[in-house]
Amino acid sequence: MQKPKVPGSRSVSTDHTSMRPQSRGIARANNRRNYKIIDLFAGIGGIRLAFENAGYSSVFSSEWDKSAAFTYAANFKDTPAGDIRAVDSRTLPDFDVLCGGFPCQPFSIAGVSKKNALGRPHGFADETQGTLFFEVLRILKDKKPSALLLENVKNLTSHDKGRTMQVILAALKEAGYHVHHSLLNARKLLPQNRERIFIAGFRNLQSFQAFQFPELKDRSPRLSDILEKNVPAKYTLSDHLWQYLQDYKAKHEAQGHGFGFGLASRDGISRTLSARYYKDGSEILIPSRGKNPRRLTPRECARLMGFPDHFKIVVSDTQAYKQFGNSVAVPVVQAIAENMKKALDAATKTQRTSAHGRIRISV
Repeated sequence: MQKPKVPGSRSVSTDHTSMRPQSRGIARANNRRNYKIIDLFAGIGGIRLAFENAGYSSVFSSEWDKSAAFTYAANFKDTPAGDIRAVDSRTLPDFDVLCGGFPCQPFSIAGVSKKNALGRPHGFADETQGTLFFEVLRILKDKKPSALLLENVKNLTSHDKGRTMQVILAALKEAGYHVHHSLLNARKLLPQNRERIFIAGFRNLQSFQAFQFPELKDRSPRLSDILEKNVPAKYTLSDHLWQYLQDYKAKHEAQGHGFGFGLASRDGISRTLSARYYKDGSEILIPSRGKNPRRLTPRECARLMGFPDHFKIVVSDTQAYKQFGNSVAVPVVQAIAENMKKALDAATKTQRTSAHGRIRISV
């Protein structure tokens, strides 16, 4: 696979006038290793961009949505493999960190029940069969990378009455990983209320103990930081759609519900950008003086997720809204990746030599 030239800058630092990441470079001299990642359920490459900004390199990616893979290829100069279920682990290059934002699926106990009936032993991996998380476990067990980072929606912790999360954590432990998990909100770095669950795991106990999820520094981002100056009229809501949204909100307010559009403040932050934004844009509407409110443009959605302006948007608006709504907050993942690198380095600084029982310092 050709090593890609990655778009984007090298920092999550921002100011109040622009949400474009500022360039500062990666301190290569401090890197003890050039850690390698694989990017599963890659989407348009938000996790890859974040890790490569933090100094890692990507050696494999997988994404089965053709439109997302098209955007990925346009920006990273290599095309992801398709369905990960069709990929033999033995064909994967060696890597250090498995990354992925796997889909949330309920786990079946059918396989476990059958083994119980037959008196056969089983593990948590049996409960995950038939899900895409099972593919993550399969690769972890076959390749035994040093670490992993998984991302998912906030509701993962309550999915299937909390059982999904319990099975995931237990299965990762059974696969040989010490695991941290945390709920992080991007709102300190980007003008968006976006909470996501992150699971970071390490095979090495020293790395696990050295790792902490980042304390995100509050950059006080504002929605106005990511807005374009000259927006085509097509993004302004029609009279018919605007009236429909107002009537819909009034109807549900009368019933005591909170459903309805979100008219965002330019000086504040937005609601969460979702993959359904392409339908009517109702969760994030920008007020316009003397006109109906408007949707965000695809470029504004990219900025809202922390993508640089030279990240290429090569698909229709509909597909772009889906793709950015499904992606990750890039600077949040970059901050996690930087902390993971420190934890991985901690395990290589001091190595015990079993032959002499003394400590060797790796420089």
